[in-house]
Amino acid sequence: MVTPRPLNLFRKKLPTPVDGPAPYAPDQAISTATINLLPIPAAIITHVDQVFVLHAHNDRFRLAGLGVSSDQSPFIEIFGAEIADFLDSDSLQRECDWAFGESIDCRHYRVTIARVQRNELRRCLVTFVDHTSELRTEHNLRREMMTDSLTGLPNRAGFSDRLEGLMAVPAERASYAVMVLDLDRFSRVNACLGSMAGDELLITLARRLKGALRAHDVLARTGGDEFGILLTLEDGPGDAQHVAKRIEGALATPFRLTDFEIKVSCSIGIAFGSTEMDDAEELIRHAQFAVKRSKISGRPEAYQIQQFDIAREQFGMETALRRAIENGMMRLTYQPICDLATGRIVAFESLARWTDEDGRAHSPNDFIPVAEESGLIVPLGRWAIDEAATTLAGWDTRFGGDCGVKLAVNLSAIQLQRDRIPILVERALSANGLDGRRFTLELTESALVTDPDRIAAIMHALKGLGTTIAMDDFGTGYSNLAYLQKLPIDVLKIDRSFITGMLADRDKVSIVRAILSLASALGMKTTAEGIETNELAQTLAALGCTYGQGYSFARPLEADAAYTYLLATNH
Repeated sequence: MVTPRPLNLFRKKLPTPVDGPAPYAPDQAISTATINLLPIPAAIITHVDQVFVLHAHNDRFRLAGLGVSSDQSPFIEIFGAEIADFLDSDSLQRECDWAFGESIDCRHYRVTIARVQRNELRRCLVTFVDHTSELRTEHNLRREMMTDSLTGLPNRAGFSDRLEGLMAVPAERASYAVMVLDLDRFSRVNACLGSMAGDELLITLARRLKGALRAHDVLARTGGDEFGILLTLEDGPGDAQHVAKRIEGALATPFRLTDFEIKVSCSIGIAFGSTEMDDAEELIRHAQFAVKRSKISGRPEAYQIQQFDIAREQFGMETALRRAIENGMMRLTYQPICDLATGRIVAFESLARWTDEDGRAHSPNDFIPVAEESGLIVPLGRWAIDEAATTLAGWDTRFGGDCGVKLAVNLSAIQLQRDRIPILVERALSANGLDGRRFTLELTESALVTDPDRIAAIMHALKGLGTTIAMDDFGTGYSNLAYLQKLPIDVLKIDRSFITGMLADRDKVSIVRAILSLASALGMKTTAEGIETNELAQTLAALGCTYGQGYSFARPLEADAAYTYLLATNH
C-alpha cells in the first residue's frame, strides 16, 4: 500500500546531478536527455484538460517502481491532486515526503515538484531523493536508545515514550495505570553471587513477568532492579490489583541461580491515569512513591495524593530543619527524673524542641523521624550532646559546685551507626570539666537490632567514660534477653504505654511487675515514664520501681526554669 506523507510547503534547491547540468532552471526547458542524466529518479509530468501525462522519465524512475506511463505510476495516482494544485498555484517549487511500498521493503523519498518554465504552467519536473537508509539508521538508533540491552525490554526512556503516546489522547488518559515493581534483596544477590547471577535473575524475572501480563500490557525495565508496567484498564481499577496478584503468584516459585534456589519478592506501587494528568514522568513518580508505602505495608499500594502531600511537606520540613540546626535555632528542654522513694530529683532528661522562623512549634514526633530519614539526626545529636554538657556545667557554676543531678541525652539508632559517639561524649565532658558519671545516655531497643555487636562495643566504650547507660522505651521493641544480660545497661525505662492507665488494667500491672523483676535480677534500676498522678507514683514505688518522670512532677522546662525547679525541690 502506498502511503502519502504530509506536504512541507517550503522552497529548497534541487540536488545537482553528478557531472550533469542543473535539473531546474526557471527560464530553460528541460530535455529528456537532461532527465536521464539525473542520479536520482526524475520525471516530467504535464497536466492538460484534467489529464496527466508522464512526459519523460529516467531509468531510475522506472527501476524504483514508479511506472513508465501516467496510468501505471503510483505517484501520479496518489499525488495527482497535489500536482494539479501546484500547477494551478504561483509556486515555483514544492516539497513533500512520501513512503512507497510495503512495510518491510518500504522506500522513503523526499519529493520535489518544480515548474519547468514560467510560461508553461501545466508542466513540472518531479525528482525523488531516497533517504530510506537515513530513516532506518535513525530508527535503529532510537530503538537502541529506548531498549534495555540486558532484557530487551523498553528502558525508562522507552517506557516514558509509550506513556506519552497514550497521554496524547485525552479521552484515553483514565483508561490506563502505571505499575512499578521494586525487587527486594536484589543487592544481596549481586553482592553474594556476583553481577552475572544478578543479570541472569533479571532476565528470568522479565520472562516470568511477561508471562503474568496480558498481551496489551507493556513491560519495561526502568532501573537497576525496578520494572515498570503500563496497564490497560478494561474493567476499571480492579484490573491493576488482579495483575498484581498474578505477578506475586509468578514470583512464588524460587529462582534457580548457580547452586542456589532464591525466593524473590517485590514491592508494587500503582498510579492511575486521569483526565487531568498529562505528565508521564509525574505519573511514574507517583507509582514509585506508592512503592515506598508498599515496602512498609508488605502489599501492593495505590498512590494517594494525601500521602504524597505529606511527603512533600516532610521535604519542606527537612529544609527548614537543616537551616534551624545550622543557624542555632534549636533548643533543649529538661524534664526532671525523680527518686520515687525520696521525691528528690536525680536527673533531667534533655529533649529537643524546635520553633521555626514563622514562630510555629514543631513536635519531636514530627521532626525527629524527618531528621533520622534525612541524616540530620547526626548534626542534631552532636549539638544536643554539647548543649546538654554546657547546660549542666552552667548549673554547676551557678550552684558553686556539683549541683547533684545528672543529665540524660537520647541517642538515635542512626546516630549510633554513623557517628563516633564515645569520642563526641568524651570531648563534651572534657570541654566542660564534667565527670562521666554526670551523664546518662539513653538508647532504644531498636538500636540493638541494627548491629548488636557494634552497638555493644560503643556501649562498653561509653561505660569506660563513667557514663550511665539507660534503655529507653523498654518493652516496645525486640530485645534479645541474652544481649540484655551481657550489655552494660544500668537503667531500664518502662515505656509510658504500660504506665498510663495501669491502675485500671491488671495486665499492665503484670507487665510492669515482670519488667521490675527482670531489672532486679539483672542488677538494673528502673524508671517509669508518663507518671501523671501521685497515686500512680506511690503504686510504682511500692512495686519497687526506682525512678519516675512525668507531668505529675513537672513538664519539660527551659534551662533556667529547670535549675530553679531543682533548687526548690532538692535544696
